[in-house]
Formats: sequence, structure tokens, C-alpha cells
Amino acid sequence: MADTLKPDTVEHAVHALRWALAEEKPLDLYGGGTKRKLGRPFQAEAALDLSHLAGIGLYEPEELVMSAAPGTRLAEIEATLADRGQRLAFEPPDLGPLFGEAPGEGTIGGVFSCNLSGPARIRAGAARDHLLGFHAINGRAETFKSGGRVVKNVTGYDLAKLVTGSYGTLAVLTDLTFKVLPAPQATCSLSLEGLDFGQGVAVLTRALNSPHDVSGAAYLPNAAGRPSKTLVRLEGVAPSVRARADALTALLGEAGGVTASQGEEAEAAWRSLRDLAPLIGPELDGDRAAIWKVSVAPHEAPGVMEGLEPLAWFADWGGGLLWLAMPATGDAGAGLLRDRLAETGGHATLIRAPEPVRAAQPVFQPQPEALAQLTRRIKHSFDPKAILNPGRMYAGV
Repeated sequence: MADTLKPDTVEHAVHALRWALAEEKPLDLYGGGTKRKLGRPFQAEAALDLSHLAGIGLYEPEELVMSAAPGTRLAEIEATLADRGQRLAFEPPDLGPLFGEAPGEGTIGGVFSCNLSGPARIRAGAARDHLLGFHAINGRAETFKSGGRVVKNVTGYDLAKLVTGSYGTLAVLTDLTFKVLPAPQATCSLSLEGLDFGQGVAVLTRALNSPHDVSGAAYLPNAAGRPSKTLVRLEGVAPSVRARADALTALLGEAGGVTASQGEEAEAAWRSLRDLAPLIGPELDGDRAAIWKVSVAPHEAPGVMEGLEPLAWFADWGGGLLWLAMPATGDAGAGLLRDRLAETGGHATLIRAPEPVRAAQPVFQPQPEALAQLTRRIKHSFDPKAILNPGRMYAGV
């Protein structure tokens, strides 16, 4: 790549975009660089490295709000919050190791640009639900802002929902303001072993439909001689967690013996799922395994999995999210998965695969034509010269 632009102020970032706009040079936007291989490969004549736009600009623990520049490491944010007994409730994953990068290098800009959420999404909502406001630069090299520091200040078009999950194709985020919440005092994880996937989904559905405020619901298939595990997480103040764990154990016990883990043991197990550890290993490296994220109605998930032969997999969100490691050969399972989803509904995203696979197969679920036209119009409105990550999500956009 001929040029790497590394602005250390918002003004310098504006100058960089003015240069790219005048020269009509497409830019590859990134912060920590841990997710540059997430999305379609595209041609960019220069890179815009936002890692120097970093730092927590505002933190008001009493108001449960924080603002940070996009290059701020997620690890720094989480450590700062932990010191005050708080956290990001949507539980963003650290995808660095999945892409062969060091852990702890992901940035808050990447989290919101890719709308990354972990197991707690079933209760807390997605990343986009926690973004209160932002400042940004569009593809015209114009600065703009949207939202504010509290929900009631969010008026007009809810651009936070639009830019979150746009993978840097609409704007360069320069400051983000988001909600934080108190960390739980106690965590308990309930586990049932030996259930098949259909039975596991039934148990998770029963738990999620109960009044016991479940914050995690996952299924791990049997692997390497270990029995399957159906996992349910409870969080909150200690007396409440104990009471809910007892009630949920009684509710779910008819499906089999329920075991419980507490504290750090339970938290470590859910961090492992959050960061996709079951899909990481020498036999699952980027040349051998393509990683798919498949969203489907939980009751359809066992049918989607029937007859598939992934190298590894697990289910989150009560069975509504399937994480699959498919052989990275041919179309990496794209045709089979999307044919099944055409029957059941849902969508599949190719999170990681060798570049030739990502170039040949749609990385994101193909859009109906009416939605594709809307996507193109939005892109043109924000970025008429297509200088911001062009083609990263959809060809020609």
C-alpha cells in the first residue's frame, strides 16, 4: 500500500479525507487492525490508521456514560470501568485471536463499526442500542454529529443505529458516547450435560421464557470425548442470583442433572464463549477453517444444523446464533447454508475465510433488490466518491 495516513487530531483526519477526496483515492479505515480481514477484500490506494485518535474523553460513573475516541483500546475502557464496578453491558468480544492477532488490541471504534455483541445481547441488546451519540467525518470530508449524552437528547434521524454495523463504509468515527452499566455482584452458570441440540434448545427456551432474568443461554456440542453442555447464566446481586439459580435448577432439572459454577469459574467460561475460543486452535486456523455467524429463529436452529459437518461449532443466544467453523475449501459452505436459510429465514455472515473465498462469495447475507438499492443510496449520500472502505460489505458499494 502506497500511503498510510495516521492523523493524531480530528483536524488532521479531515485533511486526510480532503486529500483522498481530491485524489479520489479509496481508503482502508482501521484502528487496532484486528478486524481488517472481516468483510470483503477491496482495493484501497491508501490506509487511514485511526490508532492515534485515542483516549477516554469523558467518564461520569454516576451518570453511567462514557465518551472515547475510536482508537481507544477496548481493554483500556473495560479496565477503567472495572475500577468503578461498571462494564459494557452488551459484552463485546475480543476477535483478535480469531484472526491470529494478539488479544486486547481491539478498539471501541471497531466494536461499534462492526456492531459486535456477546452472549449478553439476549438481555442487554446489541452494541448499537448502547451508542448515545457520536462525532464523525463523512466521505465529503464534512464533520457532523448525532445524538448526545443521554437517550432523551437523541432527536431527529437516529444515525447511531445507521453507522453502527456499517463497517466504516459511511463515515470515519472520531468520538463515541455510550452507556455503561454496573457490573454484577455475582455470577452463576447452570449446566446440563449430554443433551442433543434439539433438547438443548428446548431447555434454553424454557429458561429464557422463565421470570428468572437469564443473561446467557448457550449450547456446546460434544467434542473430543466431552459430553455436550447446555449453559444458562444468571447475574446480579448475590441473594437474587442464589434464589433464581435454585428456582431455575428446579425448573430445568427434569431435563437432567443440573450443576452450578460460581464466580470466576463461571465468568471465565462465558468469556471463552464471548471471544469464540471453541473456534480457535491450530486445527482451525485461517487457512483451514472458515468462520460463519448464522442468525436464525432458535426453533429452526436444529434443522439448520442437521447433516452439516462443521469442524467445530456452538450456539449462543438461546440457539438463535450459530457459530460454525466450516472447511475453508470451495465456497466454504456458503451455498448450503444460504439454501437452508432461504427455507427457514435468517442470515449468514462469513466472519473469517481466506481472501479468495471472501472475494468469490458474498460475505454478508445478500440483500433483496429493494434493500440493496436503499443501501446504495445511503452510501452515495454519505460517501459519493466511494472513498471509505468501498466494497467492504457489498460489491460496488
